[in-house]
Amino acid sequence: MRIGIDVRMVYYTGAGIGQYIRRLVKGLEQLDLTDEIVLLQSRKQEPTAVEGTPFPWRPLWTPAHHRFEQFALPLELLFLGLDLLHSPDFIPPMRRLCRSVVTVHDLHFLRFPHFLTEEAARYYGQIDDAMKRTDHVIAVSEATRQDLMQLLGVNQNKISVIYEAADPAFRVINDNAALVKVREKYNLPGPFILAVGTIEPRKNWPTLLRIFAQLKDMRVDPDCAGRGAAPDQPLTLVIAGRRGWLDKDVFSVAEDLSLGPRARFLDHVPVEDLVLLYNAAAVLAHPSFYEGFGLPPLEAMACGAPAVVSDTGALPEVVGDAGLKAPPTDVELWIEHLRLVLQDPVRRAGMVQRGLEQATRFSIERMARETFTVYQTVGHPK
Repeated sequence: MRIGIDVRMVYYTGAGIGQYIRRLVKGLEQLDLTDEIVLLQSRKQEPTAVEGTPFPWRPLWTPAHHRFEQFALPLELLFLGLDLLHSPDFIPPMRRLCRSVVTVHDLHFLRFPHFLTEEAARYYGQIDDAMKRTDHVIAVSEATRQDLMQLLGVNQNKISVIYEAADPAFRVINDNAALVKVREKYNLPGPFILAVGTIEPRKNWPTLLRIFAQLKDMRVDPDCAGRGAAPDQPLTLVIAGRRGWLDKDVFSVAEDLSLGPRARFLDHVPVEDLVLLYNAAAVLAHPSFYEGFGLPPLEAMACGAPAVVSDTGALPEVVGDAGLKAPPTDVELWIEHLRLVLQDPVRRAGMVQRGLEQATRFSIERMARETFTVYQTVGHPK
């Protein structure tokens, strides 16, 4: 069987779906495959979208999310002789040329349409037809599977839940010098609350800023301050993520609250630095209104950072009983949870240990193996 995987999103965006594709391809490399895998990538991505992969690739001229994608992409695929196409970015080609598998990461655009730009609304507005055209759907969490059934009426037998996984780079780093160095690089000598994600409405950063405004003068227990923290330093909020869409409110709230340098926006952070920041953080806060999976809490737990997350979407699945959970707009409960983590060393240590154990339940090998099983089932129907 000749299986094509659409990897154009690696070029389109380095985060989110692009990272999912990278991890999936790396996982498939480790399997003993008898079928042929072909990576379908942007013509601008050379020599390959996923470094070091043995899989052959074919360049595509059609850009991801282009307004003419549904007409141009099928023409390009026509000559590739695929038996199955995996579309990791929700929407398969309108014209069916082979068997089809899609991955749905979340349906936030249906639950929160006011968070979308006009361009995003146009693209994701194809989701209903896409679910009817495809042969099988991979949902990255049980929460996403439930949304597919409830919001789009997708038959449960057409859906497989296959959890995502963190990159192996996210792990505990027992190198105090490296932690001190990353603190110096970003001017973070003391305890800090870390938040990771694109600056866009769904992430709910304005609420986190308001929460922090009520916590910033609290005393952090030295044993809760995070590794490498200098004593007697004030608490800081660090948001690591690129600017996205409709992001002006975030900066306006920070200014209105007069947080100044106590609220730090780091923009994009290289993976090697992000690993160290997770390791050094006092706690990860992830107040998102909705996540179809939620990688930052998983990455944080794998690095030994406790996580406080929203009780919505897939986040409770990701953190299990290792993390504390609160409704995304319940400011008082968020403050209570964060105070607990920042002032109770015993509670924090227990969360760290349970988080490390929870993180081991998600693996790239398992994700790849279960995905390839879907390929086999869809490509060789009974």
